[in-house]
Amino acid sequence: MERNFYIFSTIFVDKIIYHIIGDKMKVKIFDEENEKDLEDDINNFLEETEKEIIDIKYQVSCSIYSEEQIYCFSAMIVYH
Repeated sequence: MERNFYIFSTIFVDKIIYHIIGDKMKVKIFDEENEKDLEDDINNFLEETEKEIIDIKYQVSCSIYSEEQIYCFSAMIVYH
């Protein structure tokens, strides 16, 4: 139940943000193989931009290829 509420509240907040800001929102996607590179990319973007940051979504995924574990660290920055 708690997880469903979190998903509902996240979607609800995103819809409110879109309703207020609408088509003026932009996104920047980052995708790296390790968390340090992702951190550096995001920090560089934040330093270089003077845009208003609305939200940052972060995700980690893992898969196995043969004997190797593969990680994917990604983030989406929503800005105005």
